[in-house]
Amino acid sequence: MKASRLRGADLLRLGANGLRTRPLRAVLSAAGIAIGIAAMIAVIGISTSSQANLDAELDKLGTNLLTVEPGKDPETDMPAALPTSAVQTITRTDGVDTVSGTGKLEGVNAYRNARTDPAESNALTVLATDTRLLRTLEARLRLGSWLDQAPDRYPTAVLGRRAANRLGITDAGENVWIGDHHFTVLGVLDPVALAPELDTAVLVNDKAAKQYLGYDGRPTKIYERSADEMVETVRTLLPRAANPEKPQHVQVSRPSDALKARQAAESSFDGLLVGLGAVALLVGGIGVANTMVIAVMERRGEIGLRRALGATRPHITRQFLVEALLLSCLGGLAGATLGAAVTAGYALTRGWPTAVPLTALGAGVAATALIGAIAGLYPALRAARTPPTVALAAP
Repeated sequence: MKASRLRGADLLRLGANGLRTRPLRAVLSAAGIAIGIAAMIAVIGISTSSQANLDAELDKLGTNLLTVEPGKDPETDMPAALPTSAVQTITRTDGVDTVSGTGKLEGVNAYRNARTDPAESNALTVLATDTRLLRTLEARLRLGSWLDQAPDRYPTAVLGRRAANRLGITDAGENVWIGDHHFTVLGVLDPVALAPELDTAVLVNDKAAKQYLGYDGRPTKIYERSADEMVETVRTLLPRAANPEKPQHVQVSRPSDALKARQAAESSFDGLLVGLGAVALLVGGIGVANTMVIAVMERRGEIGLRRALGATRPHITRQFLVEALLLSCLGGLAGATLGAAVTAGYALTRGWPTAVPLTALGAGVAATALIGAIAGLYPALRAARTPPTVALAAP
């Protein structure tokens, strides 16, 4: 006698047929799984969207921004100057992403024109800087262009917002009087959240400052950005990088408290997501197991008939296992879709960016399939152990 065979396509059709013949129960069981997965995905998505919004807000506070300034000479208690090479040496330090420096020009003021009374300086600060400052501080221009749009030694300037108001500058291309020279205004900055001192500053290219304003090339403040996880390490390296000969003469700001807040929030989110995911998968697995156990009890006649017609125990096991997998996968896919939709809707109402990790969606469906297979294994084995005579004698 030739051994009975069950092809993959037939097996899939048998598993799907078990769901089609009891559509209401299948829909209700899949709905239970879908709700659990949707709840998990929605909580993950809403938490991730909230975290993305929090990260965006914390970024505005400069969580990874450190500043380097001249300290005091411990021996004389007098201010110590930074070397002219400080910005370049910090740039070469491991972990540093971007660096920019500004140098305050003492005794140099900015006026609307050469006829303005020298006493009316409007409390503005003239700073020499490089072209990387805009990127380092994530600053934006209200109008015009940045210093890199003109030759290095050409007398040009970019004004902070309040500096432009005090000088009466309303458009790019106008001139201001700095030192004993006219400087062409290239642009005006929006308020710089990470460096509010720039709102009342007049920024000139460091090479032009050396040529026209007597700048000695020594920065008075250096801004440094690095990855969040590198901030503490970089901070310990900055004094020696800025002044290799006298690192004790260098003052480095401490990391922002907002960085610690971000790290604490990420840890809290991770713990929350793991707990909710485990609960949702447990609920889904119990639902699948319950449905399949009842299906085996109700379909003893079908099992006995198939055994009498030549179906082996492995065939019965695989049939019910495939049915459990299909049921859990349908519920998982529906839940992932519903959870993503809920996340998008909630994030939209709160004005947050929508962030649903693709790994969470894939992991939710895959985990549901795995839990469905585990939950359906016992009912499948129970069905396979049912003797044909007992099954056929069932009412």
